[in-house]
Amino acid sequence: MTQIRVRDAGMFLGVSDDTVRRWIEKGTLEAAADARGRTVIEGTEVARMARELAVTPELAGGARSSARNRFVGIVTNVVMDTVMAQVQLQCGPFRVVSLMSSEAARELGLEPGKIASAVIEAEPAAAPTGPSTPSTPEGAA
Repeated sequence: MTQIRVRDAGMFLGVSDDTVRRWIEKGTLEAAADARGRTVIEGTEVARMARELAVTPELAGGARSSARNRFVGIVTNVVMDTVMAQVQLQCGPFRVVSLMSSEAARELGLEPGKIASAVIEAEPAAAPTGPSTPSTPEGAA
């Protein structure tokens, strides 16, 4: 099993080392000592806590959605010209930047301080694992 030190668990969970230690003291997280006597947490325990902390808040009055790639946050900046708008949201520890038409941004009333939801859509991607073209044997043309 993967063992994670308190400092690293805090980094993965987005909290301070002291918060992780308090959770251990309260029994919210289970910890043990490694061979060197350092406090460590099983990776599965950190993953469990990350799932608990990752609950997406509901957008008041918003439509229900099954999308798992939805982030609710607060609009922090809007840059708009006559055609396009760049909208920045702070969604927990994540900064989400969206490009949309200025018309859509105006219709949605997007401005700093407004609560908004971003749905991330992405095309499937593949990472190449070898040469992109077949190799040609020496002397062949």
